[in-house]
Amino acid sequence: MESFFSRLKVELVYAEDYHSIEDAKSGIFGYIEVFYNRVRRHSALGYISPAEYERINA
Repeated sequence: MESFFSRLKVELVYAEDYHSIEDAKSGIFGYIEVFYNRVRRHSALGYISPAEYERINA
């Protein structure tokens, strides 16, 4: 979890300027559901995304 939160802060939070809590919630949701789970490659999964890993191993 520490690694995840580190990446979240570096790749999203520090790069954005949120104007409301709703903006932050929306941005974080998009990061996790769209980028982190479907696009970003993870070394622990053989450098494929979690969504691709699930598709292959389902």
